[in-house]
Amino acid sequence: MSNESPTLVKGEGPVTLSPSGSTPSQGSPLSPTSASKGPELPDELLQAGWGRCWSKRENRPYYFNRFTNQSLWEMPVLGQHDVISDPLGLNAAPEEGADCNLGNGQRKRRISEEQGAEANNFKRAKVEPTTPISPSAPGAKPWNSAPDDKQSQPATPSTPSTPSTPGTPGAKPWSSAPEDKQSQSAPSVAPGPSPAPYRPAVVYWDLDIPTNAVIRERPPDPQLPPHPEVELHRAQLVTKLRQHYLELCHQREGIDPPRESFNRWLLERKVIDKGGDPLLPSDCDPVISPSMFREVMNDIPIRLSRIKYKEEARRQLFRYAEAAKKMIDSRNAPQDSRKVVKWNTEDTMSWLRRDHSASKEDYMDRLDHLRKQCGPHVTAVAKDSVEGICSKIYHISAEYSRRLKAAHTTLMKECNLSEGCEPPEVQDRLVYCYPARLASPSPPQPRVELHFENEVACLRYKGEMVKINRGHFSKLELLYRYSCIDDARFEKFLSRVWCLIKRYQVMFGSGVNEGTGLQGALPVAVFEALNKQFGVSFECFASPLNCYFKQFCSAFPDTDGFFGSRGPFLSFRPASGSFEANPPFSEELMDAMVTHFEELLDSSTEPLSFIIFVPEWRDPATPALIRLEASRFLRHQLTVSAYEHEYRSGSQHICKRDEMYYKAVHGTVVFFLQNAAGFAKWEPNAERLAEITSAYQSSSSRPGPAPAAPPGDKDPAPKAATTTATTTTTTTATTERTTSVESPGPHDNNNNTNNTNSSSLEKSSSD
Repeated sequence: MSNESPTLVKGEGPVTLSPSGSTPSQGSPLSPTSASKGPELPDELLQAGWGRCWSKRENRPYYFNRFTNQSLWEMPVLGQHDVISDPLGLNAAPEEGADCNLGNGQRKRRISEEQGAEANNFKRAKVEPTTPISPSAPGAKPWNSAPDDKQSQPATPSTPSTPSTPGTPGAKPWSSAPEDKQSQSAPSVAPGPSPAPYRPAVVYWDLDIPTNAVIRERPPDPQLPPHPEVELHRAQLVTKLRQHYLELCHQREGIDPPRESFNRWLLERKVIDKGGDPLLPSDCDPVISPSMFREVMNDIPIRLSRIKYKEEARRQLFRYAEAAKKMIDSRNAPQDSRKVVKWNTEDTMSWLRRDHSASKEDYMDRLDHLRKQCGPHVTAVAKDSVEGICSKIYHISAEYSRRLKAAHTTLMKECNLSEGCEPPEVQDRLVYCYPARLASPSPPQPRVELHFENEVACLRYKGEMVKINRGHFSKLELLYRYSCIDDARFEKFLSRVWCLIKRYQVMFGSGVNEGTGLQGALPVAVFEALNKQFGVSFECFASPLNCYFKQFCSAFPDTDGFFGSRGPFLSFRPASGSFEANPPFSEELMDAMVTHFEELLDSSTEPLSFIIFVPEWRDPATPALIRLEASRFLRHQLTVSAYEHEYRSGSQHICKRDEMYYKAVHGTVVFFLQNAAGFAKWEPNAERLAEITSAYQSSSSRPGPAPAAPPGDKDPAPKAATTTATTTTTTTATTERTTSVESPGPHDNNNNTNNTNSSSLEKSSSD
């Protein structure tokens, strides 16, 4: 094949890739008229980037793909010669021995599904009514009929046993034009050499692992289906709400909003919110958010920062004294408060002018004393103002939520769709967990354009572009094939991906590294060890962007359900299974999580296990940490030291490979909560725990930047309770503590009294 530049035939140029519409995105140069005598290309090939060209050297037509730079003499066959409509290459004819290079067993899974699809329809055994089965698969295999490591995943409710793929006969690829504009498929030709399909260089997930999570069958979710127009409107309103928050903090308190405080406010509010909007809170009690109030008050009169040098400590002490005096003078404070604050601040100023030989520790001790003396009085005069900020933000959010509801309802009516169809009858039976379904039908989706910039997929709707790297874009396509039941031809795929990415972008902000800590994930090696040793196959807090398994819970059932989400975990009630929980670092959310875990463990007699990863915040200790250590279901506790382990970035779907992992600046405590049956099946014995420890050590041993500061003072060794048998094992990175199974009881809570930094500073930097 020559290397000459392709000459496209007039009227047959490639068009902009989108699930609907076929308008060319660029003009095509003229070419010899003899080339136009051949057969015209169907719309599917044009949308995939193929064009018919003329070779001047060979004096014959050939076919060129402007996306992949591939050239063929014969007319290409969709699904065999293009990687645009089949990014994972599941439909391409592999070269000899090519199967060994596929990650996650994708080729093996597809072949086994095709060969066994028909046989499975006749070989499914009949089960008793009390045995969990798939709601739409009569006679499915009982969930407890095989060990976890050999058990195949049954079909989920209304999910076909073989996931629809763009190459399925009679199915239209997601990148094709609508049916009314689609030509008949091209005649079959002898396949030529297929291009190498796009495969991620590093895979951070394993979608082959079947689930062992069993739930009661549940009705569809009442939330309205996503639409780019509504999602764009939501993004604009949330941006305005963030701006309101910024202005209120500036005007009323003269401070910048605490970093990530708005994001944690959204998380905390959604724990108790009963409103209909998936993101904006609108029906909460109480109205005043404890999370936002606490974080704003911590930054009054100034925001304290970590101190490394003596001069920084001196400046921070001076700024605090000056700001406290100014605040107490400008507010309507009691006379006694004015005297206390004024005397302490003036005494501090005098000491700073008089003593220039003080050390960093002297300045920090003086700052701590000043905060204890002035803090209560400053808090008292600022209380009403900060409560006003919290109340104002909540009521604006409720108003925005009503606007979005009205806009979404209007859109559904314009499409002649009702807000909620009559839900199907739900039987009281156990089934394997299945993706969240929506009660309302999805409206027609508008055009979303897709193009690739090197290793990044760019999706654009009305000038608003979202980006995702090609590896995660391929992951979303595979999740969509497994989970979506209303779009076998992938006509709505691009618009739903756009809504998904936009939702998380809006929720966690668009600042540099903003929200990264709130979406952090465990290293791949730890997930592999959890699955191998404890049968973990489900993530309690994840998203389609950062999940490791294909079964997980996430915040948004409306956007995430099409990609495998089982919905929010606090409304997910499994009866059996082994689960991993790494919640966002919101104190209220973690506390609600512990309550939910204990309710589930108390109500189930089937094997149930939760392995929980929470930050080791002990100055002061968070309610969730205290409750987990005192839980009667606690079987083991493992502590991983600060700076000696890593998390995967919350922006892993767009960040560079060398930014994928970051060192944890706080310790992480791993709790094993299990009921009796769960402990008998997945006991955290020494051998299994050694694998978890080894996985953490191997993941943290990769080369990377040195930590900015050494870890803080370690907590004192825990004391053995009289009713428990405690075993301590220490390695370079972990500290373990085990409780006797016969008499589970609370553990001593040891606070770190030597930490000179406030807990608010530690939590802020950890995110």
